[in-house]
Amino acid sequence: MILNSGRVVFATSGAIISLTCVSGRPNFVFVLTDDQDVHMNSLDYMPEVQEHLIAKGAMFDKHFCTVALCCPSRVNLWTGQLSHNTNVTNVQPPWGGYPKFIQNGYNEKHLALWMQQSGYNTFYGGKLFNGYTIHNYDSPHMSGYTESAFFLEPYTYQYFNLSYTRNGREPINLVGNYSTDVLSQLTQEFLDRAFSEPESPFFITVAPIAPHGWLNQWPRGARSGPPRPAPRHRHLFQDYIIPRRENFNPEQPSSVNWIANLDRLNETVIAYNDEYQRLRLRSLMAVDEMVGEIVRRLEDQGVIDNTYIIFSTDNGFHISQHRLHPGKMCGLETDINVPMVIRGPGIEAGSTRSNPSSHSDLAPTIMQLAGNDISDKAFDGSPMDLGLPDDDNYRAPGRSEHVAVEFWGSAIGESIYAKKFGGNRVYPNNTYKGLRIEADDYAFYYSVWCNNAKELYDMKNDPGQMRNLLSPSRVDSDFTLFGQNLKGVVDRLDSLLMVLKSCKEETCQDPWRALHPDGETRSLRDALSSKFNTFYTDQPKVEFEACAPGHILETEGPTKFNVFGVDEGDGNESDEDGTGVYRLDGILISVAFVTFLVLNHL
Repeated sequence: MILNSGRVVFATSGAIISLTCVSGRPNFVFVLTDDQDVHMNSLDYMPEVQEHLIAKGAMFDKHFCTVALCCPSRVNLWTGQLSHNTNVTNVQPPWGGYPKFIQNGYNEKHLALWMQQSGYNTFYGGKLFNGYTIHNYDSPHMSGYTESAFFLEPYTYQYFNLSYTRNGREPINLVGNYSTDVLSQLTQEFLDRAFSEPESPFFITVAPIAPHGWLNQWPRGARSGPPRPAPRHRHLFQDYIIPRRENFNPEQPSSVNWIANLDRLNETVIAYNDEYQRLRLRSLMAVDEMVGEIVRRLEDQGVIDNTYIIFSTDNGFHISQHRLHPGKMCGLETDINVPMVIRGPGIEAGSTRSNPSSHSDLAPTIMQLAGNDISDKAFDGSPMDLGLPDDDNYRAPGRSEHVAVEFWGSAIGESIYAKKFGGNRVYPNNTYKGLRIEADDYAFYYSVWCNNAKELYDMKNDPGQMRNLLSPSRVDSDFTLFGQNLKGVVDRLDSLLMVLKSCKEETCQDPWRALHPDGETRSLRDALSSKFNTFYTDQPKVEFEACAPGHILETEGPTKFNVFGVDEGDGNESDEDGTGVYRLDGILISVAFVTFLVLNHL
């Protein structure tokens, strides 16, 4: 650290970060739950979150995860890169987990490390990534934290049998202590350290496992079930039932692919599912209490007005919607639309903001709020529109209307009944690419699955996603939008998905400009102009060659797209390489995929 004319200059590896008035920079507390839903109203049952965060901050009701699975979603969140670029696409090797995070070089480039390099004291308590275990916690230890207490597998999800490493030291095992209560105490210790060094701002992440299901991973996956609440909360919410909306266990099947083949749930399963969600709500009560304790501590220390408190989760959750057993991993709204609440300087109290945003946007948002330069970071997201007053220190770009969604591998039904009543606990061929569009006067979800089944939902008129506009029974639909028929709309959405499914950085942030470099086409509404009809009709279409367990480029069909108005014609192909993977990885994975195919056909 070099002091120079009242400014603080931090020399970091390969970079110089210059800051003014370090002590005046905002603090951050990020509470990250695990598998928390929006669409079963879980936030309504958290009074401390309601009082201290929602009533005094902003709710972002159109916030989405980009991949509905723990580890890849957390890597997306902490790096600002989509999973097809991090190539962390699942929870365990070879496709994901902490070892993949390390292998792909992200221990040297992630949010906490950048914040630490810019002068922040950084702290993390709770679940980090899947695949972070009692055996590999120090090979290497996670970088970027002043202090840490990372939960370790195989005990991460056991609630009353916690193992964690404190600052990279030998694991500590606590039998009989409730996981969230231990985390709450650790958080107070982090705050003690942060308050003892008032010259440095702090960035604290608190990541409880609630309301994730209980899991004994020793031996791996041997036993599992609903989450386990603290004893003091076991009596709560006896009368709660999952909201019986249109998509709750519908009479007719919905969606496509394996979801369309699910049996309707019987009364026994529905009763089990209601209790499953009650247990999830009960497990969140200790988290809610922890939030209240954190806020009151910040108030007592007089720093609450200079602290951003962010509350979110890694992915959503479904129970009984679309006949689904408890789980995640789908591209449906239950799984990708997640809680996002932010309280802090300049945030309007009690407000709701409906501009679409995603987990890709959180790292650049936090970095810019902290006063850090983000121009040299390979972000696929961009700073969120927080509704802040005009300020040279925070500049959100004109927000786009799109969110990219993706997934690879299988889905899992987290229920004792998923297999018993005619279904399969593991649902293969769950690889898909999706696109969520949200604007004032239209909203859509469009996806292409690896078996090339397609679905399109008009989210303004069908928020429960019950009427697939692309189902064979609706091919003659009279649907129109701004003068375009259904085919014209789908051609535009498919082209946008073609860009997003393998985009990088600026192309992810502004995909319409990749298709229309003149910059005059910035939205679906602009693209629906009839002058583009031929251009979009002739575009390559999104399709898969095979259903792969991970991001294997050769299985994902066309990656190049036509660019309007380039040089002499309107049909010039992009020069994108169409990848988000490392070329060496691509070669090695191709061999692995051949092996995968052979083994599955023996």
